Amino acid sequence: MKKTVVFAASLLLSATLALPAFARDFEKGAIKIEQPWTRATPGGAKVGGGFMKITNTGKTADRLVAVKTDVSGVAEIHEMKMVDGVMKMRALGTGVAIKPGQTVELRPGGYHLMFMDLKKPIVKEKPVKATLVFETAGEVEVEFVVAPVGAKSPSGGGGHDHHKH
Repeated sequence: MKKTVVFAASLLLSATLALPAFARDFEKGAIKIEQPWTRATPGGAKVGGGFMKITNTGKTADRLVAVKTDVSGVAEIHEMKMVDGVMKMRALGTGVAIKPGQTVELRPGGYHLMFMDLKKPIVKEKPVKATLVFETAGEVEVEFVVAPVGAKSPSGGGGHDHHKH
């Protein structure tokens, strides 16, 4: 019986260690940040992206106005959208508004964070720390899970994103 329990426990531990890292959630005040993630970058890459869902559970609007991280020289909030049949990207100097009760998704091909002038490659399964700055909620420290190059989700769901920067 004791051998069976030890064997079962070792199997459970092995299975847990084999699982990929999953993005955690973060909260501050009325702001809930779900599954922040980024992609690993190939050697020599100078840019990376940051993605997540942000929900405002409060009664007043808030706004993501900045991001700070040591992984890059510059970090900005960007938007990609189709304009006259052409995909265009631009920095959002005023950030992203999150109305009361609203969830805004930062994802490949839409709103996202840009990590520019990378100081070193972003490496799979080595989390990236950052601070998100909100107008009302203030600063929220988060950790981005690193998915494989080309991933479309934090769990590494694949394929190539044709809107790379």
